[in-house]
Amino acid sequence: MATTAIIIILTITILSFFVAFISVRFVYKGLLKFGIKKQIRVSDSTPVFSALHAKKAGTPTMGGVIIWGTVLGLSLLFFVLDKLFGGFFSYLNFIDRGQTYLPLATMFIAAAFGLFDDFLGVKRIGPKGGGLSIKHKLILYTVIAFMAAIWFYSKLEWSVLYIPFFGNFEIGVWYVPVFMFIIIASAFSANETDGLDGLLGGIMLFVFGALMIISFFLGKYYLAMMIGSIIGSLLAFLWFNIYPAKFFMGDTGSMALGITLGVVAMLTNTLLLLPLLVLPLVIESLSVIIQLTSKKFFKRKVFLSAPIHHHFEALGMPESQITMRFWIFSFVCASLGIIIFFLDYLFK
Repeated sequence: MATTAIIIILTITILSFFVAFISVRFVYKGLLKFGIKKQIRVSDSTPVFSALHAKKAGTPTMGGVIIWGTVLGLSLLFFVLDKLFGGFFSYLNFIDRGQTYLPLATMFIAAAFGLFDDFLGVKRIGPKGGGLSIKHKLILYTVIAFMAAIWFYSKLEWSVLYIPFFGNFEIGVWYVPVFMFIIIASAFSANETDGLDGLLGGIMLFVFGALMIISFFLGKYYLAMMIGSIIGSLLAFLWFNIYPAKFFMGDTGSMALGITLGVVAMLTNTLLLLPLLVLPLVIESLSVIIQLTSKKFFKRKVFLSAPIHHHFEALGMPESQITMRFWIFSFVCASLGIIIFFLDYLFK
C-alpha cells in the first residue's frame, strides 16, 4: 500500500504541475483582458515600500487562482471520474471526509475572500485604495478559523494536543482557541510574506513538502495526495513568478495557502513543529508586529520597512538574492522539522 501511495502521490503532483502550467496561458490572458493589475499605493506611512515597488505597478495579480484552481479542479475531476467509472480513477480520488474535506473547503473559502480583497485593491477600493485593511483581514481569518475549529472539535471530535517526545495531552474545549490561533497566525504570516517575486511560493513549497512527507508516514495518504497537488501547482506557478514575475499571487493565493497550511498542521498534529517548519514566515510576521508596536508606542521604526524582506531591500540587497536566501533558510527549517518528527516517530 505504501509503495502504491508513493506512486499515486507523485503522479498527482506531476499531473498538477502540467495542468497548472497549461492553465497559466489562459489565466494570464484573462488577467490582462480584464485589467487585473497590481496597484502600488503611494503612502506617507510607507515611503520606502512605495519607492522600491513603484516599478511593479501594472503587473497582473490574482495569479494564485492557478494554484487553488488546479487543486480544487483536480479534486473535483477525480471525484466525479471515480463515481462514474471507478477502477483506476478511484486511486486518484483524494476527497476524504476525515482527511481532506476541511482543507479543501477552507482553501476554497479563503481563496474566495482573497479574490474579493484583490478585486478591491485593483479597483482602489478600501482604506487608502488598497483593499481590505489588516483589521478587516484579521476578522475574516477569525471567522474562517472559528468555523474550521468547530468542525474539528465537534464533528471530528479532536481535542488532543500532541507534544513531540511526550505524547498526547487532552485539552478539551481549549482546542478551539488554539486551533483558531494557528489558522489566524498562518494566514497573517503568509499574507505578509507575499511581497517579493517568488518569495512566498518558494517558502510554501518547502513547508508543504515537509508536511507531505509527514502526512505519508502518518498513513494519511489522501492528505498527502492533496498536498502533492498543491506542490505541483506551486511549481508551475513559480515557473512564472520568479524574478521578474510575470504575475503576482495576490491575496487569493496567500490566503488560500496560509489557511490551508494551518489546517494541514492541525490534521497532522504537528502544531508544535509548525513554528520551526515555517520559521521564515514567523520572522516575517514578527517584524511587522515589532514595527507597528514600536511606531505606535515609541514613534520610531525598528526596520527601514516591514516586513523584514523589505528592510533587506531598502539596504540595497537585490530582490532575487533576498528570495533565494529565504528559500535556503526555509529548506533548512523544514528539514530540521522533519528530523525532529522522525526522531519522535522512532523513539515514541
